[in-house]
Amino acid sequence: MSFNFGPGPGSCPHFSTPVLHAAEQWKSKMESPWREVAWTEDRRETLMESISSYKPVCEALSEARVLLLGPVGAGKSSFISSVQSVFTGRFTNRAMVGSSSASFTKKVELLLFNIRGRSPEQPTALVLCDVMGLGDGETTGLTLHDTLAIIKGHAPEGHKVREGERTQVPPLCVRKNFSPEQPVRSETVGYVKKPSLKDKVHCVVFVVDASKVSSYTKGLGTTFQQLREHISDLGVHQVALLTHVDQVCQETARDITQVYNSRIVQQTMTNAGALLGMSTSYIVPVKNYSSELDVDENTDILLLSAVDHILQYVDLHFQDCAATYPKLSL
Repeated sequence: MSFNFGPGPGSCPHFSTPVLHAAEQWKSKMESPWREVAWTEDRRETLMESISSYKPVCEALSEARVLLLGPVGAGKSSFISSVQSVFTGRFTNRAMVGSSSASFTKKVELLLFNIRGRSPEQPTALVLCDVMGLGDGETTGLTLHDTLAIIKGHAPEGHKVREGERTQVPPLCVRKNFSPEQPVRSETVGYVKKPSLKDKVHCVVFVVDASKVSSYTKGLGTTFQQLREHISDLGVHQVALLTHVDQVCQETARDITQVYNSRIVQQTMTNAGALLGMSTSYIVPVKNYSSELDVDENTDILLLSAVDHILQYVDLHFQDCAATYPKLSL
């Protein structure tokens, strides 16, 4: 079963991201930001400490699993690498990152990355799950069946490997091996028949590229919205990342602190919300590291703010689970 459901009733329109000429750029900058952010070293330190020391509100769990979903090239793997780079203080490619039209995350369909915190010997409680991109053809991309199997915790356990790193202590990466040609079924070796809460995904993050919102197909919009319906039925909260915001606004490209003063970014976020069938209050903009060697304080703040946003919805899920399963303690 492919993710290419095709356009159908209620499918989203074809969106256009505004591109303004230089003479009109000044009009795109708002006098006051539409979201308030403290662009200070203190704020960066507070976020880093909060994420490093994060523990799930559910005492029965030691980790929070977050699944990233999005089309090829949206920036899922780059986001994982960028978040880890914030804590190492230097950009490193920790996930398989690429910029071609083909996804690097394909032969091994699910990768679980333990994000390292302030102490390189001790990972945080955050696990970011990377999967192959959503395809736009009949036979490419992640399937609906396998996506739901991952979220429900049925995906088979793989072997633990260490990804090649430039840093002294690489993040722990757990591979779960399966492929579109061999979907996860009860007969699959290692299939988890009765997954516990720790095996399941606790929040889903959709990732969309701000520079491509105008070129995403109607079919992809339908796919997103049908996915959201299925995931909502599982009781899992969903948020979204709008990546590459520096590529749609010149002012933001020059100074990332202007991201919330940009009408272009605001409009692009509105379009992304319509594409996903999601309120913009669930969507946060980010700029991933790509060619940089060193990290930047303000880019770090935007990335860390996104992680903080995600963890808020992870904890909401745990609170919901506690109401469903009284034996869970918060």
